Amino acid sequence: MTATDHALELVAIAAQAAHDKQAQQVLAFDVSEQLAITDAFVLASANNERLVSAIVDEIEDNLREAGAKPIRREGQREGRWVLLDYGEIVVHVQHEDERAFYALERLWSDCPTISLDLR
Repeated sequence: MTATDHALELVAIAAQAAHDKQAQQVLAFDVSEQLAITDAFVLASANNERLVSAIVDEIEDNLREAGAKPIRREGQREGRWVLLDYGEIVVHVQHEDERAFYALERLWSDCPTISLDLR
């Protein structure tokens, strides 16, 4: 099984929003084979807490415009690692220190990457 077309649309919107707010290392993985609870992960990072929050706000605004609402949001107050759960996709916006330490891309490296056309 692979990520649904709708999940891929949400991934593209979230990734572009993160990119537009100067997120670093924006990546996406199709985790549908390994996890039954979601189809895709989007990963992005920033070098300070304010930028993490700005990226999160931009992603939420853009996904809201597309009709998507988060089921759960974690870590917003600290601004070090914010998780946005939209059911079909989960977005992780991390401070670059957390990104390096937890290395989610290494953890999910056996999953196919989703090609992103970031402009």
